[in-house]
Amino acid sequence: MTTQGFTRKLTAILSADVKGYSRLMGEDEGATVHTLTTYREVISRVIRIHRGRVVDSPGDNLLAEFASVVNAVQCAVEIQQALKSKNAELPENRRMEFRIGVNLGDVIEEGDRIYGDGINIAARIEGLAEAGGICISGSAFEQIENKLDLGYEYLGKHTVKNIAKPIGVYKISVEPRGCKAREAGPIHRRRAHWALVAVLIVGAAVLAIWNRSLRPDAPPAAAPSEQSSGIEASDKPSIAVLPFLNISGDSEQGYFADGITEDLITDLSKVSGLLVIARNSVFTYKDKSVNVKEVGQELGVRYVLEGSVRKVGDRVRITAQLVDAKIGGHLWAERYDRDLKDIFALQDEVTQKIVTALAVQLTEDEHMRLARKYTANLEAYDYILRGKDHLRRLSKESIAQSRVMFRKAIALAPEYAWGYSLLGKTHLLEWSFGWTQDPQSLELAFELAQKAIALDDFLSSGHLILGEVYLWKKQHEKSINEFEKAIALAPNDADGFMGLGSVLSWAGRPEEAVVLVNKAILLNPKYPSWYLWSLGHAHFLREHYEDAISAFNRCLTRNPNFLPAHFYLAVSYTISGRQEEARAEAVKFKKMSPYLSPENWKERLPYKDNLVLERIFDIARKAGLE
Repeated sequence: MTTQGFTRKLTAILSADVKGYSRLMGEDEGATVHTLTTYREVISRVIRIHRGRVVDSPGDNLLAEFASVVNAVQCAVEIQQALKSKNAELPENRRMEFRIGVNLGDVIEEGDRIYGDGINIAARIEGLAEAGGICISGSAFEQIENKLDLGYEYLGKHTVKNIAKPIGVYKISVEPRGCKAREAGPIHRRRAHWALVAVLIVGAAVLAIWNRSLRPDAPPAAAPSEQSSGIEASDKPSIAVLPFLNISGDSEQGYFADGITEDLITDLSKVSGLLVIARNSVFTYKDKSVNVKEVGQELGVRYVLEGSVRKVGDRVRITAQLVDAKIGGHLWAERYDRDLKDIFALQDEVTQKIVTALAVQLTEDEHMRLARKYTANLEAYDYILRGKDHLRRLSKESIAQSRVMFRKAIALAPEYAWGYSLLGKTHLLEWSFGWTQDPQSLELAFELAQKAIALDDFLSSGHLILGEVYLWKKQHEKSINEFEKAIALAPNDADGFMGLGSVLSWAGRPEEAVVLVNKAILLNPKYPSWYLWSLGHAHFLREHYEDAISAFNRCLTRNPNFLPAHFYLAVSYTISGRQEEARAEAVKFKKMSPYLSPENWKERLPYKDNLVLERIFDIARKAGLE
């Protein structure tokens, strides 16, 4: 084949196929095709989450490419974990196990297809893997050896068909290097694939008293160095959008400037080619004089967007400048004077300017995601921004006020999906904070989220709410599926990763939860204290009790009133044989909640495995929590 006019590139290739596919088809064609279709959807979803692209999927084979070997191998591991969980639900003779091979090689690109020895090597290496296993080439191993905490076993050099030179092959183990595989205990069950909850703490946010636990607390003094280095080491441009200044001369207009900032963060978060810092972190700089270089260092980003908003009557002026935080130079600066009715087009223009300046290529899906469904009713949009301003205060009164705003927005613009999504969130918060025991609140959240998605299926917040509702209903797989959809739509949403990690912990998949929590921290370096609780909960379920104790203590240093951290810390101390410290935590828990028995909220904790729940509360009684 001539390569004239074709493009050559170096890419990471993942090849997968089913072990024993012919036997499965011979025994039951219909069931095999159904399982293959389901598993292929899972694999494709994990590939998308890891920034990969499915190139081809003939028969029982699947071929994907990635710009990063790290992403490709992480994806392979999570695919096998996901399929292992799904296979556990099937009879042994009907389980469908994939073999995966990963190679870094040179390929020829023609349109959407790729060709060349790089693909052939990936396919041959895949054939050397065990069912449910992963093998990688020497070229791939060189790229990940010091970057991923996995176990590796060198299998030597192998001569493979149609490849002239022997290929070095490594077997991947999903256990961290230096760790021995061990049998799962009663708390640590199966591991699987991946994915959220933003404001829910769920394992702990089940009672009204936890309202104070969820109030915003002081961020860490500086982003942990490992998070910053993680962003800086990425091959993607990283950016923080600082809160735009309100220069309208009217402090009451502050909500409008905040709304513009959040809209830009939301839009940029839909772009997979960027790393975008979360709202929580950037808003710690609100109304402060900042040094852009210092902001870049603290948040671990290369670029910073800052600007101002002036809204007077039906006119709006926005200034924006994109700064290279490393050298302090401007990439571009613009001032926009527009009619207020053009506000959405103006935001789109700023987003496009940033994407162009950072040389980011948008996918076809991303072009569609960024084509937001607006409302022509600016009064409705204004009510939305006012409602969000009330909502973020997270009090019973402020949420009631936000609900009034969102209802007014819907009345003025019944086609506006955002209004239904936010109104649904008010009912979800009311339920999760324990301000109502009426199950109708949960059903209203469910119905409103479905309405929002029906109006705009690119609205990630609707899927987030559905995911949380399903979690409260203990429908874990449906919850995970909704969170994955939300992350696919907004791949930079820190709270999305956080929530998915939380759900996976409740579903008995804490290993994946730790990975997702760390991704969330990467995107939200000035994270709230409940991130640490969620990290500790995942470590606790992994039976890594010292890591759990450390995370819970860090959470309580930030927020001493965080009740669930006291509870799980007492249980962790008891398991670790530190009885005196366990009793001290139990005393703090009971002092903070004198009328609250753990048994009162035990039934609401959404663990998938009831044995886990029973064991936790058996230990809690030994710790004095009764």
